[in-house]
Amino acid sequence: MKSADRPQIIAFGDSALLLELGDQIDLELNRRVHALAKVVRDDGAWGTPVPAYASLLVPYDPAEIGVDEAVDRLSALFARAGTAAKRAPVEADAEPVEADAVPGEADTEPLEVPVRYGGEHGPDLDEVARGHGLRPQDVVALHSGVTYRVYMLGFAPGFAYLGGLPPELATPRRATPRDRVPPGSVGIAGQQTAIYPMATPGGWQLIGRTDLKVWDPSAEPPALLQPGRRVRFRPVV
Repeated sequence: MKSADRPQIIAFGDSALLLELGDQIDLELNRRVHALAKVVRDDGAWGTPVPAYASLLVPYDPAEIGVDEAVDRLSALFARAGTAAKRAPVEADAEPVEADAVPGEADTEPLEVPVRYGGEHGPDLDEVARGHGLRPQDVVALHSGVTYRVYMLGFAPGFAYLGGLPPELATPRRATPRDRVPPGSVGIAGQQTAIYPMATPGGWQLIGRTDLKVWDPSAEPPALLQPGRRVRFRPVV
């Protein structure tokens, strides 16, 4: 059974392993995922790990090792490092990994994102408000009144999934996705919020838009929002 104490490692295709710690959006689980990703990167014997909310994809070269050996090696690696999940046994000469070792998490101040809410910038704001029995200004106050955390990147380059959305705003995706969502659009889907880094199709509920550039291929790193970074939204007109 998978859990933070007993992570499950399974084959994911013929050239990757999937480490599962849980199946929910949880701060401590996500911290452990990123700590384990650091273990894999530091080991240098694997492909680039891909962290998600509560799981970690670890690529390997099937021409070098078989899946069973890959599972054994990865299990041993995590055991030597302390598994970065609730103090698994550690060898005497191993260096434990801190569970909060997440890039960007030491930032002292959240990144402030200016947002124009509603109207042409947030065409779904009124519908989201009606769905929760709120006024549009209540949605804006709730959305901009908390600090979010980047849990993972995915879907498109620089697309950061932000956790910490007030429960009062949890909203399903649109029944019919849009063919094109403008870059900078701020959306809600389920218990998450996000900023579209570029023009793409998308099914999130759009409540606003920012001029802040969150994806720049010429920058290092290209994605402004990195895992562990904290974010706050500021309403502007």
